[in-house]
Amino acid sequence: MNKLTKVGLSALCGSLTAVSAANAGDMTVTGGVDMTWITGADYATGNPIGMGSNLTFKGTGELDNGWEFKYTVAMLNGDDYSNSVVNITMGSFGDININQGDSGNGIDAYDDKMPTAWEEPWGGALGTGVHLVRGVGPEFNIQYKTPTIAGITIAVATAPDMGGGNTADKGTSGGGGTVDAGYDATVNVNPSFGLEILSGLNMFVGAHYAENTLETMNNKYEAVGGATLDLGPISIGYATSGVAPGNDAASEVDYYKNHMYGIAFNINDDLSVSYGYHESQKGFVGTGAGEQSIYMDMESYQIAYTVGGASLRYAQTQVNNAAYQEAGSYDKENSVISVSLAF
Repeated sequence: MNKLTKVGLSALCGSLTAVSAANAGDMTVTGGVDMTWITGADYATGNPIGMGSNLTFKGTGELDNGWEFKYTVAMLNGDDYSNSVVNITMGSFGDININQGDSGNGIDAYDDKMPTAWEEPWGGALGTGVHLVRGVGPEFNIQYKTPTIAGITIAVATAPDMGGGNTADKGTSGGGGTVDAGYDATVNVNPSFGLEILSGLNMFVGAHYAENTLETMNNKYEAVGGATLDLGPISIGYATSGVAPGNDAASEVDYYKNHMYGIAFNINDDLSVSYGYHESQKGFVGTGAGEQSIYMDMESYQIAYTVGGASLRYAQTQVNNAAYQEAGSYDKENSVISVSLAF
């Protein structure tokens, strides 16, 4: 999920406090609050007011050999524990990341990297139900990332048991169900070749494989590929992805295919606008010439303004055939006004 760095919209910025202990590294706490007002056409929104609060605890330290480690714990709404991450930076040996499913590893980090002023087209509170690549990202996983060499960064990740859940130290999870271990590999390339016009070009590709344990199912595959390009204040991008869940019975889901593009413009350091489009196709096992897949598409116009620790955002979003349903009631749109305060 690629956000424009010039916009500075993250709610998790700014420091509440910092605590230092002798020879034990540093611990910081950051936080923020998001407040939204939603208005919808063709469907009821109920109470349109929403609020989300976030706290993130970060600890840092260093080993005797110079390797650095960072520990992050996220707390979401209502002091609800979300995830924890340990990252070890090993200098020229790369990074190791032990992750309790914050979607930052594997191909889940590339589910939608299109430039946007605020959110993805499917992230505007419409409940689109779009099926994106996930890989091992939402699971308890371990990832190794190489140092960036000649603009190329490679990462490999694995989840020993897909769906097994998070476990505490000295513990193991129960069985994850019908899927065994999962494996991801991604390649990120910035092929500038020393040319200024290509300095903002970024290309990426990734794949996921997991073995289904049921004899009635095939193995699961996912893939994604795309590129983004920054040209001064303008950012553009295109990507495509696919998911093959491994179903083999007639009328079950055979695949999901997605393609997406976006364009964003930084009017200045504080103000940006964007347009994003996403189309998703759901296909079924045994689909013949006389049968059709179901298409869902969504688009979103957005504007964002940031001043100090406050951000004001607006999104106008529309989706057709939400949740892959072709009935007319699944064509809907809404508007979202968001105010974010960071501390």
